[in-house]
Amino acid sequence: MNAQHAAQTRWLFTCEHGGHDIPVELLHAFSDAAEELASHRGWDSGALQAFEALAAAHGDAAFCATTSRLLVDLNRSLHHPQVFSRRVRGLSAAARADIAARWWQPWRESVVATIEQWLAQKAQVRHVSVHSFTPVLGVQVRNADIGLLYDPARSAETRFCRTWQARLRARGWRVRRNYPYRGAADGHTTALRKHFAQGYLGVELELNQALFPQREAALLGDLVDTLPRD
Repeated sequence: MNAQHAAQTRWLFTCEHGGHDIPVELLHAFSDAAEELASHRGWDSGALQAFEALAAAHGDAAFCATTSRLLVDLNRSLHHPQVFSRRVRGLSAAARADIAARWWQPWRESVVATIEQWLAQKAQVRHVSVHSFTPVLGVQVRNADIGLLYDPARSAETRFCRTWQARLRARGWRVRRNYPYRGAADGHTTALRKHFAQGYLGVELELNQALFPQREAALLGDLVDTLPRD
């Protein structure tokens, strides 16, 4: 991690969908799921590379998960109807509770504990949650390279995303705000905003999977270079 940060700002990077691993004891529920696990339904391809580049250059703390979102979606609240995939919804309630207790809860709690520590030190927290999106969903073609998701009711997040958008557009990237999803919808950053009323700024970075691997090097370099730290 880069230690050369202003004393009162701490940078956190997370990657909720960095892989498509299934724990060996639960492989029976995914015995015919190889194609689904490898698709955008199983993970966010490319997100891990972007997460690692940003965290190495700017991070004070970083948390990445490589278990598949089809096991449990770390970017969903436990009450969300899609936190468990159809394969896991077919398991018993006790099995689902065990999955949440073993993979969802410890990961979320580690992030919360880190933020609580920084806020207790009077630091301001800046959090980038790194994701990717499929270039075509159904019949919809996503016409952006990069999406920046935030809560428009939070002025600091709006300013941050407008600045990053302008800098990335100047490098030639197609950047849209609150696209292809809404930043205030259920997600990890949304949950953290509710938990921390002050001192926390969180945005989701969404990257078009079509950029990997052909334009990966240029994309990661520009993300690192343009991150608004001023």
